[in-house]
Amino acid sequence: MLTHVVCFKFPDLDLARDAGERLRAMEGRIPSLLGIEVGVDVTRSGRSYDLALITRHADAAGLGAYQVHPVHEAVAQFIRGASTGSVAVDFIAAE
Repeated sequence: MLTHVVCFKFPDLDLARDAGERLRAMEGRIPSLLGIEVGVDVTRSGRSYDLALITRHADAAGLGAYQVHPVHEAVAQFIRGASTGSVAVDFIAAE
């Protein structure tokens, strides 16, 4: 299982919430997206990002298919235009 984690910064929390809703709406619409979690930061510390995305895929090919799927591309386009930064980590979960 491949886990994909992305954290985003936004200029305001309304944009973060909007992006979160759009990300959640991908559930069940992309075959290689086996699981999704989305959350807006609640601690608001100095090192916090505003929104976290966790997706799960069978393997790297599944992640690749997700990344080019039209549903994901539409959400990613919105987030690229609205966010001010992001970081990502992809890892294989221990079995």
